[in-house]
Amino acid sequence: MFENRPNRDAEVVLVGRSNVGKSTLMRELTGHDVSTGSKPGVTRQPNHFDWAAQDFMFTDLPGFGFMSGVEDERREQIQTEIVRYLEEYADRILAGVLVLDGKSAVEIIDRHADRGEVPHDVEMFHFLREVGIEPIVAVNKMDKVDDADERLNEICDRLGLYPPWQQWREETVAPIRAKRGSIEPLLECLRTRFREEKRDDLLGFVTS
Repeated sequence: MFENRPNRDAEVVLVGRSNVGKSTLMRELTGHDVSTGSKPGVTRQPNHFDWAAQDFMFTDLPGFGFMSGVEDERREQIQTEIVRYLEEYADRILAGVLVLDGKSAVEIIDRHADRGEVPHDVEMFHFLREVGIEPIVAVNKMDKVDDADERLNEICDRLGLYPPWQQWREETVAPIRAKRGSIEPLLECLRTRFREEKRDDLLGFVTS
């Protein structure tokens, strides 16, 4: 099990494949620099940023899926620990933000599906729901996508969300560009979630 988790009763977690920009997004959400790099798998332990007064924190969980230079056994161990973490703290997690690479997500999902495998991203989306964490899908790197609406519709389709994607705006689907600091759609989704959870005291953490 991951160690050194601060004892906080409210949490937003970031989950996703390696190198989709979770750590960059974490920096935008918290204003703190975290370890980032072009090499997948930089984050091997959760990064927590917490506030004692509000009993709240953001958590960037390690990336799952293929990681260059990481042995299969270690990769599987990380994935198992992510699942255990989400199961153990599900009742404290207000939102599970599944971060996808808008440029490559559909291709990766289809490639795994064509092999008869359940793609990790799709599996994680449904796993979050199974443990009672309603996911928010942050589709990152949208500045590299030619037709944003088409790509977001395809992603919704792969996740089992009925297109058009716009009907999921403000609650579930957030197209972002974390490296450019453009994350307002995600902030809006988080504001909606905090209000639903009657945690208006946390809205200050998701102002633009």
